[in-house]
Amino acid sequence: MKKLAAAAALLTAACVGSFGAEAQSRGQIRIVGSSTVFPFATAVAEEFGRTTDFKTPIVEATGSGGGLKLFCSGIGTSYPDITNSSRRIKGTEVALCARNGVERIVEVKIGYDGIVIAATKQAPKMELSLRELFLALAAKVPALGTEGGVGNMIDNPYDNWADINPALPDRPIIVLGPPPTSGTRDAFNELALEAGCDTFAGMHALKETDALTYRVLCRSVREDGHYTEAGENDNLIVQKLQTNPDAVGVFGFSFLDQNADVLHAYPVSTLPDEQKHDPTFEEIADGNYPISRSLYFYVKKAHVGVIPGIREYLSEFTSDKASGEYGYLSDRGLIPLQDEDRIKFEQAALNMTDLALD
Repeated sequence: MKKLAAAAALLTAACVGSFGAEAQSRGQIRIVGSSTVFPFATAVAEEFGRTTDFKTPIVEATGSGGGLKLFCSGIGTSYPDITNSSRRIKGTEVALCARNGVERIVEVKIGYDGIVIAATKQAPKMELSLRELFLALAAKVPALGTEGGVGNMIDNPYDNWADINPALPDRPIIVLGPPPTSGTRDAFNELALEAGCDTFAGMHALKETDALTYRVLCRSVREDGHYTEAGENDNLIVQKLQTNPDAVGVFGFSFLDQNADVLHAYPVSTLPDEQKHDPTFEEIADGNYPISRSLYFYVKKAHVGVIPGIREYLSEFTSDKASGEYGYLSDRGLIPLQDEDRIKFEQAALNMTDLALD
């Protein structure tokens, strides 16, 4: 075993040494990942390129899942240095990284975002609950008059919003949203659909007895045409909404903020009879809006000091002038961390603190 460990160490050292030599052929940072974090990372990259002697980083929107897959594929100039994510990295992804030699990762939380349910301003207004969203979009729903549970789930029969609740518009359920590779989709399935599913007593009981079946039933999205995967580009969803007033879109708050002249968002609560909350900067920051999530990026420590400018880029992103309460990212829709948390992650980036999953 000692010989194998020594051989592995020598191989790793050889790879890192080779990477150091080849890195001279790539003189700028490469960033992939979340389409939600993309506009924030792009703003930082542009400011970084404008105010330093380093080249402007390359930023690509590949989706959170796609970005983490690329990030975890290996070490070297063929692989990205940083990946953005609109959800926290999973243990399975950390394990994938480790299998490919990406063993030391820095996690930086940059702020918060809300997932909005919105439509063109020509569409009728409505107020939604997470229970109603689950009934509109889940593959299987509790049979009428039941509270769910394995024996009481049926294929989703609802075609119109009014079929779910007569107070909702008598219009077809047409929802445009992100694909499974998107962190927005992961977060929406968990924070909206599962939370709505959990309001049914039978499903809540199932969570205690069969957590896997519960999660599958509560997070599975219908595939009968009422939900359309519109790709990783949230701007494309915004464009499609403007051509179809019956359609409803699912995307990050920053895209609503940037298109407030043509879109309106629907207020949301957990249950139909509860107070609804609009997806505003203040409601998301205060934690009142129910579909809110944290935003992150992850850094490959093996590339720090080899690819030029990584430390300096991290310093720019975590600075008060960028991600603080009055930073330039707030103007682009980022909901900032409290100063204490921002400073904590700023220090983690500065000290290259290793990721530790709970």
